[in-house]
Amino acid sequence: MDVLCLEQGEWPDRADYPGPKPDWELLAMKQWAPDPNVRAGPADYPIDVSASDIVPLMYSGVGGSTVLYAGDWPRLTPSDFRVRSLDGVADDWPLTYEELEPCYDRIARQVGVAGLASDPAYPEGADLPLPPLPLGRGVMDVVRAHDRLGWHWWPAPCAILSLPYDDRHPCAQWGSCMQGCPEGAKASTDVTHWPRAIARGARVLTGARATRLLLGRNGLLTGAEYVDAEGRTERADADVVVLAANAIGSARLLLLSAGGAFPDGLANTSGLVGRRLMMHPFAVATGVFAEPLETWRGNVGSRIHSLQFYESDERRGFVRGAKWSLAPSTGGPMNAAMPTRAGAAVWGPQHHARVRERFGHCLSWGIFGEDLPDEDNRVTLDPVLADASGVPAPRVTYTASENSRRLLDFHVERASESLLEAGARSVDSLTLMRSAGWHLLGTARMGTDAATSVVDPWGKAHDVDNLYVVDGSVFVTAGGVNPTNSICALALRFADRLVEQRAHQRVPA
Repeated sequence: MDVLCLEQGEWPDRADYPGPKPDWELLAMKQWAPDPNVRAGPADYPIDVSASDIVPLMYSGVGGSTVLYAGDWPRLTPSDFRVRSLDGVADDWPLTYEELEPCYDRIARQVGVAGLASDPAYPEGADLPLPPLPLGRGVMDVVRAHDRLGWHWWPAPCAILSLPYDDRHPCAQWGSCMQGCPEGAKASTDVTHWPRAIARGARVLTGARATRLLLGRNGLLTGAEYVDAEGRTERADADVVVLAANAIGSARLLLLSAGGAFPDGLANTSGLVGRRLMMHPFAVATGVFAEPLETWRGNVGSRIHSLQFYESDERRGFVRGAKWSLAPSTGGPMNAAMPTRAGAAVWGPQHHARVRERFGHCLSWGIFGEDLPDEDNRVTLDPVLADASGVPAPRVTYTASENSRRLLDFHVERASESLLEAGARSVDSLTLMRSAGWHLLGTARMGTDAATSVVDPWGKAHDVDNLYVVDGSVFVTAGGVNPTNSICALALRFADRLVEQRAHQRVPA
């Protein structure tokens, strides 16, 4: 197979990552910000978020948003695949946890997941390849609090090396995972997958901004149009086209490819391309502790997680639940001196006292709420805004539901109880954080019925036989956990199928 990837960004250089630099916190606010509207780099496209409760976050470059993610690596739970059957809302997936489990196991070995098997919140599964990362100071106080409360906790699985693995270095505790890992310990695909693929003949063309998928006369794609780094419009011919541009980018490209038999967007006879956008409404409860916790050290993602309140309970007044991730809070000194994601304004006569109280003294429960699909939450093409090549930018319309708001309120109360039980002197909280759209899901959902889904259970578009979508767009429901592990497992499952069925694949003449 001859594989070419069009990547509108460039190869990241670990020497450019801000973690080791004295001004790393300033760089994290602009050049390495997760919001493309703030970062505004040459490879980024703008997004109209004026009608969205949550701002989407992403990165353009080889490795994609894994360059900037925290490396949290949970799986969806079995109930996430059966939401309609269990709770009477949304839809069931066209596959089960058990069917995806072998791909979860394989991906864990490929990326080098650190964690501990036998989490009681999941079915018994295969061992993870590496032991958990260090928990850090103060975490055991929360562990003991949960033991007293009778609540679930478990060392969080992370795609960050705790020991040398696969010629990569283990975590050096930089505390800057979300601006690129200077050590190469965090599993971003420019480190874990691309080098092997290129060694076996795959090609990645950087600075190539895909602008349109090209449909031939026989109803099959013949390739893609793109703008190269010099601004020239070029064409890449292909027998099969695979989209992996996240739930906003893939939907945008399908909409940009409208025409002929698809006036409302390529592969969109269902009318669902761009619809059912899910972004995991996020809340946080931050405990301030008396003792110094050195929370600028270590990985910035989850140290332990809790799925105590993950499943639905009708007594709570909402359906579904959320995963909690316990993480260090405030990071470096500048972040402690600025208004944090769960804190009041800090300017004024109490500024210095507040910094002394909080810097290195905080732990946060990050709460990822299940986001039920809503067809009104969607990606469309903006009539005015465009990227640097003049291509229409995406417009995101998203409203957090009343179910999501009630869910987050409940979980913030319980998470605050956890931190106070652990000895926190006080707890700050923020419900429905706006700049929290790390998880982009659902705009090309999979299913067995072409009238109610965009792709089939193997990622192939119902309407176009040689088009596949392999990113978070295909999620039927969002679950309440970080989705990267599941995106990778699904991509592996789809790729296996594509290779196995290649002799039967329809291609353009």
